[in-house]
Amino acid sequence: MKDILKRFDDYFIHLINAKIKNKFLDRLMYRITDLGGAVFTSIFALGLVLIGNSRVKLIGIEAILALFFGQIFVQSLKKLMSRERPYKILEHLHTFGIEMRDYSFPSGHTTASFSLATTIALNMPKTAIFVLVLAFIIGMSRVYLGVHYPTDVAAGILIGVFASLAIYLYFLHYVERLGSLLGIS
Repeated sequence: MKDILKRFDDYFIHLINAKIKNKFLDRLMYRITDLGGAVFTSIFALGLVLIGNSRVKLIGIEAILALFFGQIFVQSLKKLMSRERPYKILEHLHTFGIEMRDYSFPSGHTTASFSLATTIALNMPKTAIFVLVLAFIIGMSRVYLGVHYPTDVAAGILIGVFASLAIYLYFLHYVERLGSLLGIS
């Protein structure tokens, strides 16, 4: 199994980081990757709570909880797996000068992107295709920039979706209760 995952990673990191590389994607991926970062995703979810109507405020609370639980899994797995980032191991990788201090597996940006996107998609189905495609592009940007392996991104997708689904399916009554305590009806 380990051999299969290594071949998968090797093939797709080469395809995404080198084969499709071009100036337009260089600019796009370098900018779009920040949409999955802790600062943007936290501010976005908090913004929903602060400036949305009652329904949007509850979606914001749900998103904050999904982000929180997703990142607990991410940080735990990063410490447990201690997987070095691809740009530290693979030669001939386009790295764009990005230096990261933490480990590679799983992708926190992808987890956060899919936590937000899944929460929004579950509550606002008309936006589902847009937000999920955007989250996927953010995940692919991590491979394009050489800071993650494809399996890091795949794990981030699973964790982000799982965290959002768990909140939506099993903890929504707590979200509503928290909303009531905050005066959101």
